[in-house]
Amino acid sequence: MAKLTKKQKEAASKIEKNKLYSLKDASALIKEVASAKFDESVDIAVRLGVDPRKANQMVRGVVTLPHGTGKDVRVLALVTPDKEAEAKAAGADFVGLDDYLQKIKDGWTDVDVIITMPAVMGKLGPLGRILGPRGLMPNPKTGTVTMDVAKAVTEVKAGKIDFKVDKTGIVHAGIGKVSFGADMITENAHEIIQTLIKLKPTAAKGTYIKSIHISSTMSPAIALDPKAV
Repeated sequence: MAKLTKKQKEAASKIEKNKLYSLKDASALIKEVASAKFDESVDIAVRLGVDPRKANQMVRGVVTLPHGTGKDVRVLALVTPDKEAEAKAAGADFVGLDDYLQKIKDGWTDVDVIITMPAVMGKLGPLGRILGPRGLMPNPKTGTVTMDVAKAVTEVKAGKIDFKVDKTGIVHAGIGKVSFGADMITENAHEIIQTLIKLKPTAAKGTYIKSIHISSTMSPAIALDPKAV
């Protein structure tokens, strides 16, 4: 086990063991314990009482964070020529089709989100092995396969993210930066938690929200009281 640095020990000492914090208090504390010289990302991890191996207990969705993620999201719009102008106007960083499909085949994946049209999905199928493991494959359920390309680009740039429960039953998501105000972190976290609650599968039994933790890139995780969010 790696030894904690002096700063990490100091940060850990500010977090009470076995205490469940309110979302408001945790959002303020995460700013206090962050010690890196760069603007750390703030992440949330929600453990759900579901069995992801069963299709009727899969939890997946999208949410638009009120204050965005604080990250400059690089968007690739794979569109036909008639849609290129609107994609560019909406703020897509890369716009095109065949040239970018070839670049991806050659190993280029230097983007965060890919948005495309239904008619183009057939061309993306062979690239599933490249895009799938990186979470870049467009999906109609997350709004990244659509005819309204401009709207999709605008929403992603404004803070729309998609999430999916992993095989251990946990949903991970970035909800901002340490430089955000505590209230901004609180509101972003609250938005995704409420979205998860709305997505509770009818097949899920027992406690649905089992635990919630927030952390920054270099700080220990802070446990939240699921009843106080």
